[in-house]
Amino acid sequence: MHWGAPTSVPPSGAQETAEAAQAILSFEGRLESPQKLMPRNRQSEDSILRKISDSFRSASWKSGQSVALGIGDDAALFQPKRGHETILTCDWFLEGTHFFREKHPPDAVGWKCLARALSDVAAMGGTPRGFLLSLALPETHTGRWLDLFLGGLRRASRKFQCVLTGGDTTRRNEILINVTVVGEVPAGRAVLRSRANMGDIIYVSGRLGEAELGLRILQRSKGAPSKKNPLIKKHLYPAPRLALGQWLAEKGLVTTMMDLSDGLSSDLSRLCAASAIGAQLESSKIPLVRFPDVALKEHHDPLHLALHGGDDYELLFTAPPHKTKLLPNSFRGVRLTAIGRITQKRELLLRDENSSVSQLTSRGWDPFRRKL
Repeated sequence: MHWGAPTSVPPSGAQETAEAAQAILSFEGRLESPQKLMPRNRQSEDSILRKISDSFRSASWKSGQSVALGIGDDAALFQPKRGHETILTCDWFLEGTHFFREKHPPDAVGWKCLARALSDVAAMGGTPRGFLLSLALPETHTGRWLDLFLGGLRRASRKFQCVLTGGDTTRRNEILINVTVVGEVPAGRAVLRSRANMGDIIYVSGRLGEAELGLRILQRSKGAPSKKNPLIKKHLYPAPRLALGQWLAEKGLVTTMMDLSDGLSSDLSRLCAASAIGAQLESSKIPLVRFPDVALKEHHDPLHLALHGGDDYELLFTAPPHKTKLLPNSFRGVRLTAIGRITQKRELLLRDENSSVSQLTSRGWDPFRRKL
């Protein structure tokens, strides 16, 4: 796919000039200066587009018959399988909001910008087929930073079998990324947020709060982050639960499903609003993060992290009581936990270990919430 006519946008003045001099974390975890990231030869939009397309042209796998025409023309051609519906989703990934140059390795930025968008496909029980990449970045980052970014993006593309079909690029002081994913789901089998029923059991996959704690550790760390730390890894390299979502949809075990991107308290509130119902959670049943050391636990409340921490990209789903026996305790090593029940009254409640019930306030990630 041809990436569109060349565009030129004046650099934004919002980026602080001091940021250009900050150390940038490389793929290997070494701190490199902006000069080292500057390409040796001045880049044009055409050369950057060639770099991106060449990076993905050597992929050894194909996306089946769904992408009839990929990179090389004015637009891609998508042909869904017979008897399937098309899933469309897009996601922003913005410097200063979702990641930081000086803290997040470029390959992790590449991996995560696609993985988080794919989580929406997983939440509907779908299969990803292709994606579009819109990328704005400064000239200083069209060399090594871009190479490492594309490396992480390419690994995610291969891992989750979702081919790059095109996109657009432009120049800007801060790095802005938008990913649009096209997927498929058998007709009539997409799992929505709006079909929960009173008495349904509420489930989550994995452990909640791990990515939020990983981010906090990363923010406080000096030097290179350890990718061997499972908490930091959960934040940098999330794994969308595609296989789980597809299995739950195929077996017809769930009434509703969505991904946990902004935090359980906020995302459950959205599910309840879409289904016009309420929910009561049991705090003792929520799978909490495991702390690697006692000192870390003293500074963080695991229940607060689980309720309000974002970026987990686990699945939140509901199942009728008569189908819960068909749900395993884990799926391909991912834990599945019943944490509450759908109620008729439109309110979110949390019952603690002493059976005391309180209102659960949505306090997850909200980019428009005023910081106090």
